[in-house]
Amino acid sequence: QVQLVESGGGLVQPGGSLRLSCVVSGFTFNYYAMSWVRQAPGNGLEFVSSISGEGSITKYADSVKGRFTISRDNAKNTLYLQMNNLKPEDTAVYYCSKGTVRGKGTVVTVSS
Repeated sequence: QVQLVESGGGLVQPGGSLRLSCVVSGFTFNYYAMSWVRQAPGNGLEFVSSISGEGSITKYADSVKGRFTISRDNAKNTLYLQMNNLKPEDTAVYYCSKGTVRGKGTVVTVSS
């Protein structure tokens, strides 16, 4: 079955960086666009970024544009999210998603 396993979250100071990873299995990874979404405490799910199957087309939420970079390694069945210049408002659980299917998430906390 489809499995998505996120990692790389943690506690970071404002202005810091983190790189999230999502290892997938159970489907042909390069056939599908993938996304990162997040959920801040008390809020609903928010789109962060997406990438096409071959990696040539990327999209970003305005709130992260210029700070986050999505990428993928189809040979490793892995999706990435490089997050730079993190802000307290980036604090959330970050999920890797294939359509409506999500992993369990990884927690990112941005605080001094």
